[in-house]
Amino acid sequence: MAGKKQFDMDTVLDAAMIQFWRSGYADTSLDDLSRATGLNRSSIYSSLGDKDALFLRCLDRYATRYGDKFDAALSCAAEDPVAAVRAFFDVTLGRIADPAVPDGCLMAQSVMAGPALSPSVAEHVKELFAQQCPRLRAALRAGGMSEENAGDFAVHVAAVNQSLAVMGRSGSSPEQLRAIVGVTVDALARTLRPVGPQESSLRE
Repeated sequence: MAGKKQFDMDTVLDAAMIQFWRSGYADTSLDDLSRATGLNRSSIYSSLGDKDALFLRCLDRYATRYGDKFDAALSCAAEDPVAAVRAFFDVTLGRIADPAVPDGCLMAQSVMAGPALSPSVAEHVKELFAQQCPRLRAALRAGGMSEENAGDFAVHVAAVNQSLAVMGRSGSSPEQLRAIVGVTVDALARTLRPVGPQESSLRE
């Protein structure tokens, strides 16, 4: 049929996302995107927009894909916050171990590329990156942690989560990465440990 797009949009966006993820925004050219997606430059412009527009779509796609996984992992926080945080880390460990995607984290990589981005794109990157702490804080509060501790732990867990991507890219083994997660989860468990009967009676 005349005028019908002869490509699958999801497949094309995934290919573009992987290209940006592998090479970074600054080192990804339109020719790179053309080779990755199988579309010529004219088709990219007409269907996906310029490089900035396509990059934003890829960032949103990445944030939604892994954000949904993080939300699912944290959904049991009210019943078992420690298990929820461990599951949260498992999302990242699973991504690091996935041979189908590049090493590292597209979001963290894009934050570091700030000087090479236009102001509007850089601001959107920061907004997406900032979603992690509120997500974690809400889960920890649901698990019974105080507002102050939940805020502090949310920042800490988010920082550890990003460090996993960096260390995975630098060659740390899966065992080393899980050991890092274990330290954080153990600290969380100690903070959330139930108050014993004797300690509870002393507070009354």
